[in-house]
Formats: sequence, structure tokens, C-alpha cells
Amino acid sequence: MLKICAAMLITAVACAVAPAKAGGQYEQKVLHAFLSTGETALDPAVASDIATLSLLENLFDPLLRYDYLARPVKLIPNTLAAMPEVSDDGKTYTFRLRDDVYFTPDAAFKGTKRQVTADDYVYSLKRLYDPALKSPWLYLFDGVADIQPVDKLTLRIRLNAPDPNFLFYLAMPATSVVAREVMEAYGAQAGNHPVGSGPFRIGSWKRSDQIVLLANREFRPTEFQGKRLPILDRIDIKIVEEYQSRVLGFLNGEFDFLEQLPESMKEMVLTDDARLKPELARKGMVLAPFPVLQTYYMWMNMDDPLIGGYSKEKVALRRAIAMGYDRAEDIGMMKKGLALPAITPLPPNVLGYDPQYRSPVAYDPALANALLDRYGYRKGKDGFRTQPDGKPLTLVMHSEASTVGRLRDELWHKNLNAIGLKVVFKSDKKTEIIKASRLGAVMMFETNWVADFPDGDNFYQLLYGPNAGRANYARFNLPAYNQRYEQARLMGESPRRTALYDELANIIHAYTPWVLLTHPISADLQQPWLKNYRRHPVELTNWRYLDVDAHTAH
Repeated sequence: MLKICAAMLITAVACAVAPAKAGGQYEQKVLHAFLSTGETALDPAVASDIATLSLLENLFDPLLRYDYLARPVKLIPNTLAAMPEVSDDGKTYTFRLRDDVYFTPDAAFKGTKRQVTADDYVYSLKRLYDPALKSPWLYLFDGVADIQPVDKLTLRIRLNAPDPNFLFYLAMPATSVVAREVMEAYGAQAGNHPVGSGPFRIGSWKRSDQIVLLANREFRPTEFQGKRLPILDRIDIKIVEEYQSRVLGFLNGEFDFLEQLPESMKEMVLTDDARLKPELARKGMVLAPFPVLQTYYMWMNMDDPLIGGYSKEKVALRRAIAMGYDRAEDIGMMKKGLALPAITPLPPNVLGYDPQYRSPVAYDPALANALLDRYGYRKGKDGFRTQPDGKPLTLVMHSEASTVGRLRDELWHKNLNAIGLKVVFKSDKKTEIIKASRLGAVMMFETNWVADFPDGDNFYQLLYGPNAGRANYARFNLPAYNQRYEQARLMGESPRRTALYDELANIIHAYTPWVLLTHPISADLQQPWLKNYRRHPVELTNWRYLDVDAHTAH
């Protein structure tokens, strides 16, 4: 009964702030959306999965954000009165906050309207250094010398050396502001009790099932095309892990948009030449292909006793796996043509991408077999190879418990068996696999990385040695790679940095901690009643800008 009453109270509050219609009636503007995986704790310092980051973007505020419509992407002030002042040859940044930014109400504030101050940002950024949190984002601040408040609404950050990407970091959910009182009041449960200053707040939350966001009507005055943000009153979000359920839900009008049409569902929506089926176009649905700043790769644990290590026979095993991967079949059959081959970790349109680079590794199962033969991986009577010392060799690849996960397993099974390698699959939820990966307890896993900011550094840091156990799931740690990465990260976009990136790509192909797979081309779909929708290359959501025509929706 209490839960029912609470839900009724939330609905009543939401209705009270809905826009008025003619005749004095109220009609809420409600967005219906889904997330593809379950969320984790809503704490900016620790969350790193796409589902949780998507929610954080709408609940919390970093100093900067991206201009929604600008292409190429452009940073603009978010909680700042203006863009920061840069001095000391690019090593000192001074940030002046707006005076109208407030946290959403919470009992931790004891009835006071709590303004966001410079002290709050200093506290929030320094939380990333807390060893108890094990923040996956700490590497962003490796070059920070000092973070200090200057006065109530001014903070200053000093770097040890100039970092061309530093302002990009300050537009990420990880660098959003939180309140000390809230963190101390809720302790280890703070991630289950999010209190931010963003355009939305939590209405109701049924873990990994349904989430309702309500418009924060105390959100600072911010306009888009003459309308105050957020335009929506409520966002109803479901967790939908199965691809078919997402597509059918969209086609039935249950969801207002669908990003990244699953390749296995292409025939339901698109014609053979990748156009929207006429019957769907007649309903007013819109197709918008979008090149995603995303890379799919299969990583191998360099600390694993079977597949890891830097000896010639271990390198040969991993390289044979890479040469046994049929990228053309993946793109043609699995991705239904909606992908580009990944030659380096960098997708097109990311700063540092080199269109002239050519991979030294190609699909060549005959050469892969020869390489394994040469380094002592001999075939037994069952047709599968043993280790050079004669012990059994069974690869264990984790995979997601979904329809596409099973299809991916079949492709890997076929490719690896073709070169005499036995593989078994361990299926689990992605969030659980990532947790185990950070502990070094996973041998192999196919995953993907979406750009946090549009620069090559964001991708090459995934194999930087000191990031092992964080974003570096492969636990790759090679001095030659680390040294080049450290040089490159201090440079802006330049021919010299591109050359260093090409050298890093060569090292990846030489040691093969990753098998590079694809860069997806997202087939995005939207309903006719959805307004202002445009996919952003970096930000994960555009919910604050969206509008719905309630007369034609659902």
C-alpha cells in the first residue's frame, strides 16, 4: 500500500507541473525510452557502463557540455557563466560558476535550498582519487597538480603539463558535481540515492527494470529554440536486454525512438538496400543512419596463464586467433552491412584517425594454422590443438546472455574451430562480466567502447599499462606502448601524433591483446510524434531537448 501511495504521489507531483492546454486541462509530455542493459549505482565517480552514464547525464551536471547541434562537436558552458580562462601556457584553468545552479531538494540539506558552489566541484573531482571508490575515471586526472576553490563561485585547476583534451574530461558524467552532505548522509548507498542539479530527477526506480525521470522544474533557466529546458515532463525508461523486444516495442509504438537497430533485426525494418520499408515510412517513421564513435573488439587477458604473456608462443596463439577472425562474414552476415572494418582502435571522425593506415593482419586461416603449427600447438586425435607442452588447450570466452550474444558465440566457435582451437562459452550479464574483468577473472570477451570525447586518446588509453584493472581489461602493459602513449597524450592533433598513433596500432597488431572487429553504422529510427531528435556523436542522450506531440503519440 505504501508503494502504491508513493507512486500516486509521484504522479500527482508530475501532473502538477505539466503544461497547460486550452480549457485548463493538463497533458504531460512523456518520452518512452529504453536502456539495453541494467544500470548500476548512480554515482558519477564510479559508473562506467553506458546505461548508467545515460542516466547520469540527465541527473548530474559537469562544468561543460556539448552544443547539441554543432558539427563538428563544440564544448559550451554548462554550469559556468562563460568558458574557462586558460593561463600559464595552458596549465592553469579558472572556472566561474553561474549563481543559479541548485541541487534538487533532499533531506540531507535539512530544508535549505542548496546552491552549487566551487567547493562542491572541488569535493566532487577529488572524490575520483578516493582509493575506496576505485574510480575507473581517475586516469583522466593523472596530470592534475592541484584543484582549489578561489571563492564561492570560482575554482582553479592546475595541470603538471598542458593537456589538449582536458576540457573534454570536464564534460563527462564522471566529473559531475555531487554534494558532500548527500555522500556523507547515505555513505555506501549514495549511488542508490542520486541527488544532482541536472534537468531531471529520479521519480521511481525499480532496479534493472523500470526507471521514471521527472523534470526538475527548478532547473536553471536554459533555452533551446525558444523553449525552456527540459521540455519533457517525464521520461519512462524500461530495461530491455533482448533485441527483438526493443524492435517490436518500437514498431508497436511503445518506444519513441530506437538507436542502433540490431543487425539481426534488419530484415524487419529495412529493405535490401538499407532503406526504411515503405509501409513504415508511410506511418511517418524516420530512418537516420549515424556513424557511431564506437569500436567493437575482442580482448584477451594478458595475465591469463593460458592465453596471456609476451613470449613468442603466446603472441603466436593470439595472432592466430586474430587471423582466424572472418571480419567480412561478421560485417556481411552479422552486422548486415551496417559496419566498417576496424583497422585501428579509432573509428572515422575521431581526432587522430588515419585513413591511410593499413593493417598488417588479415583474415587468413591457412596462415593462422601454419603459425600455430610452427610454435608447437599440435592437433590431437580429436582435431583440437594442445599447448606446446602437450597439456590440453581450451579457450574460455565470456559472452552476453542474449540472442545476438549466442549468434556471436556461433561465429567465434566456427572461426576458432577452423584453426583447431577448442573454445567454450560462459554466458552472463554484461555488468557481471565487466566486474569479473576488472578483477582479471575473465580470459576473453568481446565488447565495445563508445567515445567519451572525440579524440584518439580516449581509445588508445584502453591499452595503457597503468589503466590495467580499470578500462584496460586486457591488462596489457608494454613499455614500448606506454612510452608512445605518454608522448601522444601531451600533443594536440598533428602529423607527429598521428604517426605515434600508427606506431601504437602496429604494437597492438604485433602483440594482439585485442582482435579489432568493427565500427558500427547505427540505423536510428524515430516515431513521427518525436520532435528535436538528433543523435550526438559523444553525448549518450538528448532527452533534455526532446519534445513529443501528444496529439499523435501512441
